[in-house]
Amino acid sequence: MIARTSLSGGITAHRLCKNVTLYLNELTSPDATVQSQTPQHPKPLMLMLPWLGSRSQAVTKYCEIYFRTGFDVLVVESEVKDFLWPRWGLERGKTLLELLQSEPLVTRPLLIHAFSIGGYTFAQLLVHISQDKQLYQAVINRIKGQVYDSLVVGSLEHMATGLGKTLYPRWESLIVQSSMLYFRIFKHQTVDYFNASIDVFYNTPVKAPALIFFCENDPLSDAPSVEKLVEYWQNRGMDVTAKKWEVSTHAGHLRRHPQEYLSTLNTFLHSLLIVPLKAKI
Repeated sequence: MIARTSLSGGITAHRLCKNVTLYLNELTSPDATVQSQTPQHPKPLMLMLPWLGSRSQAVTKYCEIYFRTGFDVLVVESEVKDFLWPRWGLERGKTLLELLQSEPLVTRPLLIHAFSIGGYTFAQLLVHISQDKQLYQAVINRIKGQVYDSLVVGSLEHMATGLGKTLYPRWESLIVQSSMLYFRIFKHQTVDYFNASIDVFYNTPVKAPALIFFCENDPLSDAPSVEKLVEYWQNRGMDVTAKKWEVSTHAGHLRRHPQEYLSTLNTFLHSLLIVPLKAKI
């Protein structure tokens, strides 16, 4: 995902399987305070789920935030086929869960950072977890925090619009119309799966604190729907922090509002007690 030429010194990339890359962090700078990994204190692992069609340079900026703090980062790229045919997405979700339960990741505390449709990718993991909580209880316990940036929530049209804007902006209207027709024809193979995933995401078995970034002018992330999700989770007893801007960019809040974004993220990470207080991002 990240070009080798852009990797910082002390960062090594390991491709675990298709679209899944583990970046091991051995930085020795003063800012990297989460360096040592022992059986008693394993190093936290950031599970990063980028937006569809994300560029390596953009993802690198987010990875570097966690590199400086001392995290290792596991980047899982989403594919449009996993969205258009959810059964494939569920299969990939099962594969990812198996990776998280195998060496060298099995003991690592986890932090989730999902962008846009990456939230849907994480929902595929939650579907499997919700179906067998006993089997995946250890994974649930390891998740210490969740960060969601520009979640694609709202109507089915929001999802179709997301595909159009992400894949073929010049043909957005045609993509939206074609996608809606496709969803109607293959309702049982698509829409029913989407609804099941949305239900599991709302009633997530993961109760770790969550931070949600969103804005009012995002055509792909319906702000009232995000606020409804925040309220729903808070009513279930979850610790949820929401950061909203009136004007920003889908999956581009860091670029538009860097100081606010980093300050909010920094405060959230320190509240999880998996990042030493002296660490700065």
